Amino acid sequence: MVVGYDGSAEAAAAVRWAARHAAQLDCELQVIHCSLWPLLTNDLGPVKGIAGSGLRHQAQATLEAGKAEALSAAPRVAVQGTLLYGLPAGHLRRMAGDARMLVLGSRGIGGFLGLLVGSVSLELAATASCPVAVIRLDNHPGGRIVVGIDPSGYGGALRLACGLASATGAGLTIIHVIRPHDGMAYATAGGIAAARRFLLRVADDAKALAPDVAIGQDLVRDTSVPRALLNASRGAALLVVGSKGHGLLKGTVGSAAHAILHHATGPVLISRT
Repeated sequence: MVVGYDGSAEAAAAVRWAARHAAQLDCELQVIHCSLWPLLTNDLGPVKGIAGSGLRHQAQATLEAGKAEALSAAPRVAVQGTLLYGLPAGHLRRMAGDARMLVLGSRGIGGFLGLLVGSVSLELAATASCPVAVIRLDNHPGGRIVVGIDPSGYGGALRLACGLASATGAGLTIIHVIRPHDGMAYATAGGIAAARRFLLRVADDAKALAPDVAIGQDLVRDTSVPRALLNASRGAALLVVGSKGHGLLKGTVGSAAHAILHHATGPVLISRT
């Protein structure tokens, strides 16, 4: 599991979340700090006569602080640290190429040059080759896992949600949202019945994937899929969604996932398959 750390409170929360889940999934945690200082100055060395000074030392200290955050949350997890120089998105995408998951804070990675969700976190949610978790707050670590599904493709998100529920002991709630304006089929009793059959079929798939997990399902009618999923995930430990959508540009995350990342108050995991 790979996590980005830039010294911010948001990144610290992401590191702690990643460490706990790395321990539960029995995998190593790689903490990455990307220093931007070489983009601004060539003077990275220590100040003469002042021990522990200099931008290179500061970057290494930030990385060590990230590793310490991880061990504070999961003392037995195997933690490695890597210090890299330059813009973070490319480095993190490369380092997470064969990772089980990439974990990011909600501000993105990059310290004072980072933006709110919409920069590094959104870019990697759209382009990383592994699932991407974006952590804003983690107020309900003992809560259930919620996964949003629809008929256009749900296998990756469902497998992720089931695997995490099995590893953490959390309950799993499967949500299927239907919108009244999606066509006349859902406006009829037959359309609602078809949606319920689809949801039950997905629940059966989940039971096969995670027979030890308590699984519930809910059919929600709302004009906004992101709003419905965010409402359904209140008090949840994690919301899992797919990355598919109707983005206008190649390499952009889907519109629903984009809205969820902007407005979620808890951890969100984007399936990349």
